[in-house]
Amino acid sequence: MKTADLVDAHDGQVRFCHLPFRMFGRRRSFWGPIATVKCFEDNALLKSMLQEPGDGRVMVVDGGASTRLALLGDQIAAILQSSGWSGIVINGAIRDSAEIDVMDVGVFCLGTSPKKSTKDGVGRRDVPVSFGEVEFRPGDHAYCDSDGVLVSAEKLV
Repeated sequence: MKTADLVDAHDGQVRFCHLPFRMFGRRRSFWGPIATVKCFEDNALLKSMLQEPGDGRVMVVDGGASTRLALLGDQIAAILQSSGWSGIVINGAIRDSAEIDVMDVGVFCLGTSPKKSTKDGVGRRDVPVSFGEVEFRPGDHAYCDSDGVLVSAEKLV
């Protein structure tokens, strides 16, 4: 799967998330149905969702574009890996980036921060989230590789 090829074949069906993502993890491309979390500088809800079976889905996190506190670290990335998630797209920051970069995970984020998030459980799950000029709806499909992030209402791969 290459996002460039998907644009060539399905340009009218895909939406491009226009953000300067950084990639971490050994999984350099991933795709699947979307699950969503909306949280700001608090990762408790994200962690609990990632403990559920991923079944090849892509977790999309709207962290409000904050790079002040990290929403994902190596311990939660290990949960992502072991629970069968295809990958994660975070409109926010991660930490433990060197450790995550050698794990068999796919992570797109805006940047890194050494500071961990709060753990109050504030946020919402399974709701449409918007960033990078794209709305991500639960059940839509995300396609991610080194060229960027695409979203489609229908499965293309």
